Amino acid sequence: MSSVWRNWAGNEEARPRRVLRPTSTDGVAAAVKDAVGDGLRVKPVGSGHSFSGAAVAPDVQLLLDGMDGLCSLDGTTGLVTVEAGMPLWKLSPLLAAHGLALENMGDIDRQTISGAISTGTHGSGVRFGGIATQVRALELVLADGTVATCSPTERPDLFAAARVGLGALGVLTRVTLQCVPLFALHARDTAMQVGETLEKAQEFADSNDHFEFFWFPHSTTTLTRRFRRLPGDAPLKPIGAFSRRLDETVSGLGFEGLNRLGTRFPALVRPIARFAARAMSSREWTDHSYKVYASVRDVRFHEGEFAIPRERAADALRELKRWIDAHDERVSFPLEVRFSAADDIWLSTAQGRDTCYIAFHQYHRMPYQRYFRACQDILGGYGGRPHWGKMHDLDAAGLRSRYDRFDDFVALRDTLDPTGVFANPYLDRVLGQAPDAPARGTA
Repeated sequence: MSSVWRNWAGNEEARPRRVLRPTSTDGVAAAVKDAVGDGLRVKPVGSGHSFSGAAVAPDVQLLLDGMDGLCSLDGTTGLVTVEAGMPLWKLSPLLAAHGLALENMGDIDRQTISGAISTGTHGSGVRFGGIATQVRALELVLADGTVATCSPTERPDLFAAARVGLGALGVLTRVTLQCVPLFALHARDTAMQVGETLEKAQEFADSNDHFEFFWFPHSTTTLTRRFRRLPGDAPLKPIGAFSRRLDETVSGLGFEGLNRLGTRFPALVRPIARFAARAMSSREWTDHSYKVYASVRDVRFHEGEFAIPRERAADALRELKRWIDAHDERVSFPLEVRFSAADDIWLSTAQGRDTCYIAFHQYHRMPYQRYFRACQDILGGYGGRPHWGKMHDLDAAGLRSRYDRFDDFVALRDTLDPTGVFANPYLDRVLGQAPDAPARGTA
C-alpha cells in the first residue's frame, strides 16, 4: 500500500505510486524519463504549504528536500542561484550571512523557493512585486526529460510563464534570484477603528514601504501593520524573548484552545473573535527584514485569497462584512488585506494591475464551505483572481477572462507537455486537460 501524503492544512492528500528523492537535476531528469516510459504523471512537492491541489501527485511524487543547496552567490551583483528545494526559512539567514536579502517576502517562510514562485506567493508594498518578480533565471526539467534554462533573453516566453508556472511546465531544479543588500524593517502595529482604516487604506499603502491590516469581521477594530525599510546596519530593537513567547502562546496554544471551544460551542465564535481583536496590541520594533516579514503559524486553518484591483478594496470588504452579518456566519479568523505592485508575469495574480489581496480563513475544524463560496463570489465580482496555492473551485472557463495571457500559457503548456506528464486533477481543472492526455481513472 502506498504512503499517504497530506498538505499542512490537511485538506489535500495523495497516495503516489512512487516516492522519489532526487538529489540533482540529472536525478530529476531520470525520474521524469522513467515515469514517461511507464505512462505515469510526475509532481514535485516542497513543504506542502499550499491549500490547493497544485502539488498533489497521483503517480510519481518527487520530494525535493535533498535539493536545497546554494549553487552560486555574487555579492557584487546580488545574483544568487539556489536549488529548487531550498526553503525560505533556510534561504533568508543564508543570504543575511552574505549581506543580502530578498527584496520582499510573504508572512510565511515555510515554503520552498520553487513552491513559492510557482504559486505566486507575494508580500505587501505598492512598490514591490511578489517573490516571482525577483527571479532572473530558471532551470527546469521538461516533459521529455530534457533540461531547459530560461531568462529574459533565453526562451523569454518560457521565462514569462514559468515564474508562476503552477508546476505545469516542468520541474524547477534551480532558481536565480536578484537579491538586494541586507536591510532592516521598522514595524509599527496600531489598532484602529474599521471605518478609519478603510478610509485611509490607500493613503497608508502609498505612504509606507509596506502596509497591511487584519480585521476580525465580528469586531470594529483592525490591526494595521506598517513597515519602513532601513539600512542593514541600522540599530535593531527586536521583540524581546518574553514578548515573543507570549505572542506565540496567545496566537498559538491560546488561540487553538479558543477555536476548539468555538468549534464545540458555535455561539461563542463571535465573542471569541471580538476578544482576539482586542488582544491585537499596538507596538513597534526593528529587526532584519526576514525576521519581521514572516510569522509563526501554529494554528491550522483553511485559506482562500483573491487579488482585486487595489482601488476596490474598501468596497469589497464592506460587501464581505454585509454578507457575514446577514447570514450569521461565524468566522474565527481575521480577513488579511495587503497591497502589491503590478507585474508582467503571465499567470501572476498581479499581472497588469496594482493589486489588493484579501485573504479569508477558517479554523480547520470549523465548516468553511459556505463562507468561502461567498468570498469567492463577492471578490470575483470585483475581477478577483484566486491565489494559485489557496482554496477556490474555479475552472479554466471561469479563469480565462481574468488573465490577458491565459491562452498563451495554456498553448505553451500544450506544446511542452502535450500528454500531461505534469498534470493532476487541479491543473486539469484550472487549465484544462493537455491535448494528448490519455484517459485516466479518478486519481
